[in-house]
Amino acid sequence: MVGVNPDGPGGRIHHSDPFATPEADRSPTRRLRGRLASPVTLWTTPGPAGLTVSSTVVADGDPARVLGVVDAESEFWAEAEHAGRFAVAPLTAADRQLADRFAGLMPAPGGLFAQERWHETPYGPVPGGTWAGCRLDGAEPFGWGLLVRGTIEAVEVGPDTGPLLHHRGRYRTLAG
Repeated sequence: MVGVNPDGPGGRIHHSDPFATPEADRSPTRRLRGRLASPVTLWTTPGPAGLTVSSTVVADGDPARVLGVVDAESEFWAEAEHAGRFAVAPLTAADRQLADRFAGLMPAPGGLFAQERWHETPYGPVPGGTWAGCRLDGAEPFGWGLLVRGTIEAVEVGPDTGPLLHHRGRYRTLAG
């Protein structure tokens, strides 16, 4: 049958990206990183500017701290460096399109902040729910990115709706 998708309506013809670098040719470090599940977070600034970040670490202490690896050439970094503060919000399974938009993988008609309702904070707009307001402590080159360090100055904890994770190039959620 010509033109019939064997995976059914709305299915995929290919089970993998036909243009992806073959796994055997990928960097072993990149393959290791791909096997580590990472939280998908949205980092924003008062600019406003924002960026999806899946390399985020939160450390409790006095003071509590946050670390993330961001693109040094991103609009987010330029605005965070200027403002000296930023917000970090963990995303949920319902935020997949939001994550793709702020990662530059999906169109943003009207701008990055035009489509959702945003909660304005002194650290940057957040989509609501759980977020942390951070003072920028500094940054340094780190691998292909920039390791950004911040001190957590404010935290709002919303309902636990389950995290959005990034694993092996795809979004995942926790089952169970």
